[in-house]
Amino acid sequence: MKKHLNTLFVTTQGTYLATEGETVVVKVEHKVKLRVPLHMLEGIVCFGNVSASPFLLGRCAERDVGVSFLTERGRFLARLQGPVSGNVLLRRQQYRWADDGERSATVARACVAAKIANCRRVLQRAIRDHGGHSKGLLAAVDSLARSMTGLAAAASVDSIRGIEGDSARVYFSVFDDLVTTSDDAFRFKKRTRRPPTDAVNALLSFIYTLLLHDIASALEAVGLDPQVGFLHRDRPGRTGLALDLMEEFRPFLADRLTLSLINRKQIESGGFEARETGGVYMDDDTRKTVLVAYQERKAEEIKHPFLGEETTVGMLVHLQARLLARHLRGDIDAYPAFFWK
Repeated sequence: MKKHLNTLFVTTQGTYLATEGETVVVKVEHKVKLRVPLHMLEGIVCFGNVSASPFLLGRCAERDVGVSFLTERGRFLARLQGPVSGNVLLRRQQYRWADDGERSATVARACVAAKIANCRRVLQRAIRDHGGHSKGLLAAVDSLARSMTGLAAAASVDSIRGIEGDSARVYFSVFDDLVTTSDDAFRFKKRTRRPPTDAVNALLSFIYTLLLHDIASALEAVGLDPQVGFLHRDRPGRTGLALDLMEEFRPFLADRLTLSLINRKQIESGGFEARETGGVYMDDDTRKTVLVAYQERKAEEIKHPFLGEETTVGMLVHLQARLLARHLRGDIDAYPAFFWK
């Protein structure tokens, strides 16, 4: 079992990453700021003007340490990976299933069912914890329940995708009711991206990017191809399978963390800047606060709903990747998607 290790996030502009033996050396203006043993890392995420020596990149590839490059604002640029690991028979099975509409629908349905159920759970928790008994919230909970019923009868990936889209619109139509702060800068109207047009969307998009990096790494670790999905079809540069698995974790991890940061006033509206392009982005201090909170959330303990074992939140994506691989190999009859309890 892969250990739950740490991700090194590099946000300081002009940083240079190098290697000394089995240690990652972080330098700023030719001065060493940090040394991290390579075996303590499972990933490195670089924001903006951050460069790395080819020797470090080669060592990371050898050690299965994923390296992702993002813009300073968090838009994904590229990802480095070493030779594909795992059994080639597993990947061939994955490709065959992706080309089979019925089998693709089976996996896609499981991922979307978990997403809808977890969205519904987020809304139910808000009603329970914050007394949010608005007609809108209650109606959204009922609507998502009906979506679950309709999903069971959906036979094609297209129909599953349609139900997922409708459910997302219902969920985000009441998302503003989950924001308890009185700061109008954190009001949420609708989900926007490329670019995010308000502070809440900026947070969501940024955390989704971090989560996608972790899931792609988990899939690679078990020998699956992150590019070839079942719900998200092939598109150059898109990690379709990583996006499939991320559906299960969007509400549980990313959305809840966004709400916690806002409602607990861990971040302030002054930490966001509106650009002439219409996009809203975090400043460096806010970004660092989010990164620390994300790592802390990953370290929290939880009981896996299918395995019944205690684990960490960060380990969940690795467990789900392994369960999916077992399903593709025929070791288990169905893929047990993550349902938050």
